[in-house]
Amino acid sequence: MMKLFVLINLLSFTTLVGLNAQAPPENFNNPILSGFHPDPSICRVGDDYYLVNSTFVWFPGLPIYHSKDLVNWKLIGHAVDRPDMVDFDGLPDKFGLFAPTIRHHDGVFYIINTCVGCKMNFYITATNPAGPWSDPIWLSDAPGIDPSLFWDDAGRCIYTGMKGVENEAWRAQSVAYNQELDLEQKKLVGKPTFLTFGHANNAPYTEGPHIYKINGKYLLMVSEGGTEMFHAITAHHSDSLNGPYVADYINPVLTHRHLGEDYPLHAVGHGDLVQTQNGEWWCVLLGKRRIDKETTLARETFLAKVQFEGQTPIFNPGYGHVLDHQKRPDLPWTPIDKEPVREDFNEDKLGMAWCTVRTPKEPFFALKAGKLLISLRAEVMDSLVNSSMLIRRIEHHKFEAMTEMSFKTSKDNEHAGLTVYRTNENHFKLLKDKKAIVLIKSFKGEQTEVARIPYTKKDVYLHVKGNDLEAQFSYGESEDKLVPIGEKQSLIVIADYQGNAQFNGPGVGIYATSNGKVSKNTASFDWFEYKGL
Repeated sequence: MMKLFVLINLLSFTTLVGLNAQAPPENFNNPILSGFHPDPSICRVGDDYYLVNSTFVWFPGLPIYHSKDLVNWKLIGHAVDRPDMVDFDGLPDKFGLFAPTIRHHDGVFYIINTCVGCKMNFYITATNPAGPWSDPIWLSDAPGIDPSLFWDDAGRCIYTGMKGVENEAWRAQSVAYNQELDLEQKKLVGKPTFLTFGHANNAPYTEGPHIYKINGKYLLMVSEGGTEMFHAITAHHSDSLNGPYVADYINPVLTHRHLGEDYPLHAVGHGDLVQTQNGEWWCVLLGKRRIDKETTLARETFLAKVQFEGQTPIFNPGYGHVLDHQKRPDLPWTPIDKEPVREDFNEDKLGMAWCTVRTPKEPFFALKAGKLLISLRAEVMDSLVNSSMLIRRIEHHKFEAMTEMSFKTSKDNEHAGLTVYRTNENHFKLLKDKKAIVLIKSFKGEQTEVARIPYTKKDVYLHVKGNDLEAQFSYGESEDKLVPIGEKQSLIVIADYQGNAQFNGPGVGIYATSNGKVSKNTASFDWFEYKGL
């Protein structure tokens, strides 16, 4: 009997430990999407949440994420995934797809967006947010950037945009405006109505406007100050959709500019609100994490609790700023399967995390027999056209990336290898040529050969390890026999403001080129590995 009692208690204890191990966490950590994930916009359909970010000249563009709990997000597709939808050739890395807004109305998803350097503002639609999305419907008479959509009580679609002011009363004065979007005629109709120039008489860059109807009143939320140190979210209220709007007394309702230059999270702003099925309000927004005042991961997506006091949105009540960690939303905890550290290229399609830069005009890679084959093309990553480069987001300050490559050439112009990329002028290349491994740094458009080591074997392992503001590149004949090449390199090369626009973000991946000459050669990659440390 005693043995049976002990056994029952042991089983009960084991079951309890197992249940506790599976218990959902009370808190979540920010950011909810790390690395290059700026300008988030969100919508809810039933119990499902969908989020989109801007991507500038990365292709495919406008990633669509899905979540059940606002914390765990899964990439389910891209809204711009066909080369004929947009053309990024010739565009600097800071141009392309700006600040999208995603909305759902009467069974249809809408994304309204700006392509700077293209035809500017357009919208696309889908019945499934994972795609396919429609061809762009360009709005030639819609000035400005950062548009949003809102449906009024009569079912009219309202376009909320922003534009500059011709005769500025202060630097970078901008105005948010409403105008009806006729979805049947596929154009703006009527005249625009000005809503606000910002909450103060020196508020620059009144951008990212979103309108919400809450408890019978209209809330206009905009970002001001530019997406840098002085970024801020401000709130404006009206009894009528077209105003007049009155600035909230506590504006800005969210900012980090008052926390000083040494605060590790700054430039918070560009928020979009969502109400959960349980009645809670949350806001997704962008921010920049810094190390020694430098930002290498670009703008990321954060989550903040919002509580209304009257008509005023209070962000993280009692704190008033974005938190590193806090109590998670009152939603069923729904974790997703983590992406494998190593991609073996055994599937029929390349993983969704992979992107190229600028619009590909022709196929340049193929998956065959568990290998990723990259064609050497004349185009180079230093130009403003699509080259044979595939990259994925760097998501951690401490990270490691490695690949096994097979590549042989007898020509001086042919190279293939690994890259850490921010722009066509700011990047690293760890390449194999016909007789050496070479590390090249491009900083503000000036290329420097950092190191060159003789190497003639066909197969090579290429590796980079990032540690905050430094990175060590290495190579070897096997994973456990890696040899450093060159000294540790400063990741200032991929940091904001160092010849980089602060809009886009960094990636790590693979690259091959024949440097201006026609080639039939390919580079073969057996796998690629990325992990945070």
